[in-house]
Amino acid sequence: MTDALLQHAQRLPTGTRWLLALVFGLHALLGAVLGLSVDEAHYALYAAHPALSYFDHPPLVGWAQWPLVALGAPTVVLRLVPGLLWLGTLLLVYHLARRLQAAAPGGASEQAGFWAVASLLLAPLMHILGISLLPDTLLMFWSAALMLQTLRLMQRTQPPALSQWLLLGALLGLAGLSKYTAIFTAAAVALCLLRAHGMAVLRQPGLWLGTLLALLIVSPVPIWNAQNHWVSFVYQAKHGAGSGWQGLNVARFGLLQLLAYGPLLLWGWQGLRVATAAQRSLLAFFVIPFVVLAYLSGGGSSLPHWTAPAWVALAPFAGVGLARTWAAGKPWAVRALVLLQALACVALPAAMVSAGMPFLQGQAASAQAGNAPNPFADLHGWDAAGERAQALAVQHGLDALAVQNWTLASRIGWYARPLKVHVLHDGFDQFDLWAGKLAAGGSALLVDWSQLPYETPLGAHGFAQCSWLERQEVQRLGYAVSSFDFYACSGWSGAPQPRLRSMPLQPGADAARSTATP
Repeated sequence: MTDALLQHAQRLPTGTRWLLALVFGLHALLGAVLGLSVDEAHYALYAAHPALSYFDHPPLVGWAQWPLVALGAPTVVLRLVPGLLWLGTLLLVYHLARRLQAAAPGGASEQAGFWAVASLLLAPLMHILGISLLPDTLLMFWSAALMLQTLRLMQRTQPPALSQWLLLGALLGLAGLSKYTAIFTAAAVALCLLRAHGMAVLRQPGLWLGTLLALLIVSPVPIWNAQNHWVSFVYQAKHGAGSGWQGLNVARFGLLQLLAYGPLLLWGWQGLRVATAAQRSLLAFFVIPFVVLAYLSGGGSSLPHWTAPAWVALAPFAGVGLARTWAAGKPWAVRALVLLQALACVALPAAMVSAGMPFLQGQAASAQAGNAPNPFADLHGWDAAGERAQALAVQHGLDALAVQNWTLASRIGWYARPLKVHVLHDGFDQFDLWAGKLAAGGSALLVDWSQLPYETPLGAHGFAQCSWLERQEVQRLGYAVSSFDFYACSGWSGAPQPRLRSMPLQPGADAARSTATP
């Protein structure tokens, strides 16, 4: 696979190659100046706690980082992993688009490849996945590789060699180790092969050997679940079900998808018009996951980046459609959208680096004050807060940290390693597997963040005593972005009931409440 990607890179036109190198370099630069997001930190902690699998996702997102984390690599190096996966995904998409236009005259296939790459480069959310290693970053790469391998198997007139079936099985297994939604990609592979070869494909011994290999590769996931009361499967089933289904949620989902990925990818429908019947069956790689996730969004359980592998599958067709539109002498709509999406792709990282300053100035978020949290504050200040938490824990003789939400645990847990982190809520999550529940009567350094502020837990549903220690301010470009409050707490009740703060906390306001009343 690596040799094939290198060959694809060598065949790129010079202009396309330099464009990819430029964007890869910009991703590396952003990765050097931005802190880890909540999901990134969570999956980096996977690598710090090697296991067969994990509570909320399969293990490959942790395994891929484990060697670098074990060596203590800095964030900028960790982010080379998603950068290389992103680059590999684009190379595969380029090659797919060219294969779709292999019979076209002149330089049509090369133009289709360029526009397929461009449609992804101009999709704003794709750049987040090019910087952050999420399960979706991995699944984008495996989905593109599976789409290419499936196309090869569909177009063969002679029975494929065993190695080709084994490669398909390996790719399916690695996709399954990346994210549970890889089952949709596997369904697309099966549909394409059945449509191309009919039921006769089931008589291929290589197919079953490849399937066996896929099951063997993905086996750590069910083994770990069997050892842990099937918690991951139960969690994903409940998470996918969401709450009450509403059509308005689906409409919001569609609008957010258009903003996140841009309309250029919709030219895939134009590309489908000139595709062969066999090639059109590859649309299953887009339709199956997208339709399922759109439906799940009705229950409020679908996030924008979950569909990224589906959009990657549509990109080769978008490349064909965009190239034909351009060649037909009707480029004005394409030019306008290129400009708009390019501006969005510049604005998003600019907002990330600046934490949205000065446009998102405001008070700290609270439950009643109506102050929405700053979505870009996530990326700043956690490294300094983790370092300070370590120092305060040593100073006050505390061996653990405590937070009241798992999203806070991921960032502070990563940057304050090796201190263990307890999440003070009555649910169950990955941190309960790593650190367990804080024992009744226990002590910890409590960390509160202004963008997700909680009432200081005291009394019957908290600690017997909490002493406010200090506040650490986070600034960006001279503007206040957020703040962290640290408390030395003792006498945990063992009966959590976290409550979001109704009003912003003034520094030291809880110091007078260091002893709770029952």
